Amino acid sequence: MRLAHIADPHLGIRQYHRQTSAGVNQREADVAAAFRTAVDDVIGQRPDAVLIAGDLFHSVRPTNAAIVFAFRQFQRLREALPGAPVVLIAGNHDTPRSTETGCILRLFEELGVDVAAEAARRFVYPALDLSVLAVPHQALVGGERPALRPQGPERHQVMVLHGEVEGLLPADRSGEEYGGAVVTLRDLGGEGWSYVALGHYHVQHEVAPRIWYAGALEYASSNLWGELVDERRKGQAGKAWLLADLATGRMERRPVRQGRPVVDLEPVVAEGLNAAALNGRIAERIGRLPGGIADKIVRLCVREVPRHVSRELDHAAIRRYKAEALHFHLDLRRPEITRETGVGTPGRRQTLPDLVRHFLAHRPLPAELDRDAFVRLGTDLIDAVERDPAGG
Repeated sequence: MRLAHIADPHLGIRQYHRQTSAGVNQREADVAAAFRTAVDDVIGQRPDAVLIAGDLFHSVRPTNAAIVFAFRQFQRLREALPGAPVVLIAGNHDTPRSTETGCILRLFEELGVDVAAEAARRFVYPALDLSVLAVPHQALVGGERPALRPQGPERHQVMVLHGEVEGLLPADRSGEEYGGAVVTLRDLGGEGWSYVALGHYHVQHEVAPRIWYAGALEYASSNLWGELVDERRKGQAGKAWLLADLATGRMERRPVRQGRPVVDLEPVVAEGLNAAALNGRIAERIGRLPGGIADKIVRLCVREVPRHVSRELDHAAIRRYKAEALHFHLDLRRPEITRETGVGTPGRRQTLPDLVRHFLAHRPLPAELDRDAFVRLGTDLIDAVERDPAGG
């Protein structure tokens, strides 16, 4: 019994401002290409069942183009693997915040996809001796939680769930991106499950034996730089889906080619440098990147930059870097300032972006607004002012 475990495609996401020749946001096209590539590979591997662990779409109301694209990919799966059940659950991104808003995922039931959008559902496949407990985001936040335990006589007991395992995600993650339903390892009840397929955490990770996050198929979070750091810690290169063999417990990482490199250049420490010297260091870091920065997503962090030096940088050159890359983020960080707090304890002063991020993440919003997009827009704007005085 082999299962394909895919998570967090985030179809329909729009980032940056570049478009393809067809007028599609370039990152939306990249994310779609990654999903198509994963579907191609799943068809080639011919697993016994396919699990998609949430956040198929980046928003509750995806565009018509994203819906049609997803429909065609599921249609391909059903036609190529007619005997393999396909189970899809809703994640926090594609779960409506209002009960009046319908869930688009139910559309795929027309293709024979088994969908759990609100309540947990148990799907049984007698021909495979397989039981799948499908637990969407809403089932974990909308009242009494379902019992996350195997049931029935089926030999293969599998659970697919979208949530955040308590204490697992890195401390430097983006809080607004990973604000999902929290579950504990005890909640998951590892004993008795043949496999637990998790979604929500964008970096592939083994939580416990036979309990895995597959990770996202592309860099589609608001904290992709944190994803890169986390992947380096785990010795991973790029994104993938998982092929799980229930008989042996073996997990095979199936890499997915990314649309373009995402590069975090070696940071520059600007302490003691004037603007001319710092311009040279920035140019040197960029020039060292094999193949240059054209059409790539690039960040260069420059630490200990006094305000007057940042104002005197070669902003014309910075604008050229921005025009050449798909996205170039010059992350200028001023020297740390400490102040006395309370009864004299030194503490780090919160930056303006920190304050804005916290305020936007917690203020009440209309149900129809996407909080992640709202927070990201606000923090991107303030970052542009605070850290990138060159503009545009």
